[in-house]
Amino acid sequence: MKKAVSALTIAALASCGFAAPNKNKLGPAKPEEVAKVEAALPAKAPAPPKKARKILVVSRCEGFVHKSIPLGVKAIQLMGDKTGAYSAVETKEMTDFNAANLAQYDAVLFMSTTKLDPTPEQRAALLDFIRGGKGIVGIHAATDNFYQWEEGAKIMGGLFCGHPWTSGCTVQVKLDEPDHPINECFCGESFKVKDEIYQFKDPYSRDNQRVLTSLDLSDPDTKAVKGGNPNKVERTDGDFGITWVRPEGKGRVFYCSMGHNNHIFWDARILQHYLAGIQYALGDFDVPDTVE
Repeated sequence: MKKAVSALTIAALASCGFAAPNKNKLGPAKPEEVAKVEAALPAKAPAPPKKARKILVVSRCEGFVHKSIPLGVKAIQLMGDKTGAYSAVETKEMTDFNAANLAQYDAVLFMSTTKLDPTPEQRAALLDFIRGGKGIVGIHAATDNFYQWEEGAKIMGGLFCGHPWTSGCTVQVKLDEPDHPINECFCGESFKVKDEIYQFKDPYSRDNQRVLTSLDLSDPDTKAVKGGNPNKVERTDGDFGITWVRPEGKGRVFYCSMGHNNHIFWDARILQHYLAGIQYALGDFDVPDTVE
């Protein structure tokens, strides 16, 4: 009986806008994996910061908890420290989404957060933050949030709709814009990566964001979803974006769905890709971001 009452109480609190308990109880990243990250970090940032920059890295989970989160957060922090592009502070508290607190940051980075549903006041603070000229960065599961917040989902660029390409799949990634500055790390060539790749549902649209990388379905194994779940492919247009940018008011959004597997965070190419995108979101790396 007590369990039933407890469940009803939680449901009632949720309906009133209270956040569920944070589920992310993971410990720190393993030292041996941190060492691999350190060895792969970019030597310098693609652009000099226009001023000292500070990022709020959000790692809260109310849904699935990715084991790569601690290493991802550490990689972001180390990359900022080494290159001088920014400093990064981690939080798991939704209450940090308020105007007074956000004023000290230049970007908010969602590190594989899941099922977040900000209160109306928190939503307003985030909207004012980005539309006033700041940045939003999403890594991997950052699109697995805001299901009840249409504006937030559109800002991020889409909503998670399954991952036919599971964590054991090796896929071919296409450079939709080989010459785009954020893709410079890939030297103009498509590449293979072993990672979990998402598909997205509305509001995902190339009319809403500038897609920089996507799945290359000309690769037979990628098209066949080798090693994954081909029966879970729902999109019929073959458009599986991975990285994109978009302006929002006076601010900027960078999203990349890579980041499920730990080794992504010691892949030197992808770290450079992240850094370029982060600097774009911060306003320090002026790159094309409008839909053409």
